[in-house]
Amino acid sequence: MNIAPPNMVNSSELQSDLTQVSAISNQVSYYARAILILLILVGFGFIVYFITMILNAFFSTPHIRDKARYVLFIYMILNDAWFLFVGFFMMVAFQLQIYIYVPVCYVVYIVSSASFKVTPYNLAAMALEQYVAICHPLRHAEFCTTFRAHVVFTMICSISTIPYVVELYVMLSSFTNIFNLYIVCWHQLLVVNPIQDIIRSLTLILCFSSVGIVILFTYVKITLVARRLSSRSSSASKAGKTVMLHAFQLLLCMTSVLSTLTESLPVAQNEVVITINFYIFTCMPRFISPVIYGISDETLKKYIRRSMPHYFQKLLGKN
Repeated sequence: MNIAPPNMVNSSELQSDLTQVSAISNQVSYYARAILILLILVGFGFIVYFITMILNAFFSTPHIRDKARYVLFIYMILNDAWFLFVGFFMMVAFQLQIYIYVPVCYVVYIVSSASFKVTPYNLAAMALEQYVAICHPLRHAEFCTTFRAHVVFTMICSISTIPYVVELYVMLSSFTNIFNLYIVCWHQLLVVNPIQDIIRSLTLILCFSSVGIVILFTYVKITLVARRLSSRSSSASKAGKTVMLHAFQLLLCMTSVLSTLTESLPVAQNEVVITINFYIFTCMPRFISPVIYGISDETLKKYIRRSMPHYFQKLLGKN
């Protein structure tokens, strides 16, 4: 009778234990990822429901539809929903290792990244609208029309895409054959020249710093007017609070930048980490930001309460 040496028995047991641990780990990873994706889909469902309420109030109420600030707000929430949809598609495609033709991938990347920057610029435009309403009330009806709000949003979208045209030129001048390939669509895989990282970093810095300066400027100006009027209940005081709310919304947008830090970690390629990263730093800020503005605006709050179930109406209080 042959008896296996003790070291072979231990090796077999160790390999068996490692296999069991790996199987359990894969199972936990699968369920964790499924739960996170379910939470994301629930969040999508809520944001779609919220957008539907806001759109219903916007198109059914003339005095809301005719104000530039609400036009810009509608654009913001629609842009955020589009950004989340495209981001979710890219995340799922990356996890499933779906190979996409590079030109198509680059278009998806432009749409996702440009829509990410549209929201901060839109917040700056909304803050400037508040500034004109308080500091130049006689010119407000002339400057802040709905037509100009549409034009401003179009300009914001155009400005947001300019860096990607420059980046595309850098890629084409690098004599790379990447545009003939199929790759897993992820923004870092599209980098063929170190200049691209510089362009992306400078674009983010310019975006958030310029918007931060605009919001700070408008808040200071509105606060000075509010103090001069010496009335806490004045429209100037309310406008100042609204601008501060835009500053908080800007901070929520900036949390998405933290995702670039987590992507540099050794475990960044783990599917669960990617899903958590997307949920915390991308989805949650975009879920929270429009809801906060919607329930803080007295006009919108009335229509939101009417559209919500009774148990949610209690949370918003009575008007």
